[in-house]
Amino acid sequence: MAVDPTARIHPSAIVEDGARIGPGCVIGPFSVIGPKVRLGAGVEVKSHAIVTGLTEIGEGTVIFPFANIGDIPQDLKYRGEETRLIVGARNRIREGVTMNTGTEGGGGVTRVGDDCLFMMGAHVAHDAQVGDRVIMVNNSALAGHCVIGDDVIIGGLSGIHQWVRVGRGAIIGAVTMVTNDVIPYGLVQGPRGVLDGLNLVGLKRRGVPREDISALRAAFQALAQGEGAFMDRARRIHDETTSPHVREMVEFVLADTDRSFLTPR
Repeated sequence: MAVDPTARIHPSAIVEDGARIGPGCVIGPFSVIGPKVRLGAGVEVKSHAIVTGLTEIGEGTVIFPFANIGDIPQDLKYRGEETRLIVGARNRIREGVTMNTGTEGGGGVTRVGDDCLFMMGAHVAHDAQVGDRVIMVNNSALAGHCVIGDDVIIGGLSGIHQWVRVGRGAIIGAVTMVTNDVIPYGLVQGPRGVLDGLNLVGLKRRGVPREDISALRAAFQALAQGEGAFMDRARRIHDETTSPHVREMVEFVLADTDRSFLTPR
């Protein structure tokens, strides 16, 4: 066990031999830190939380009570192979959140970026790849192998089907089941999620120029109502656009995927 002398560990906490605790860490009462865990500088693990498995937690992240971070995947194919969970810096992981390590068949690593907020009861399944500044609202869930871009918001009680990609800046409404890929900046809502527009509020908040927002709106309309098949429309937009935001959206559509797309209605 390697514990930095500036770390503060409550006497009732269990820090198993082999764990590496960085400078300025705070580990609260009745928490458990497993033998293969690495905590970066300034990580706080509040009372009754568990961090286990081959797990790395980035600096400044706070883990709230009753979270279970780094336990084995909920996958019947898992046979005990050593897989990892890597969590970035300055995340807020609230009460009851669960994050699982990867699986051999999925690449072996579940990864979470920086500056995310995981509200109470959120779940990140095996092999998911989560970007920066993602917000998962209470009791939302990512299934295995999901890829979530930067700045995505997932509403409360919503679920993302395994292998689904959600592009950067998209927003998923509350109580929504998403079974197909979501384009960058898309707005998805309804019990069986439908692509209902663009996340215009999010674009404005991030300071995206007005001309790019207008170009995105025009591209969205062309995807929804243009001539030809959906993929043909995307290729045509890609060839004609000068907006980097539009190009990002259509390149997402044209990339390889294991799922079909939510298309504009």
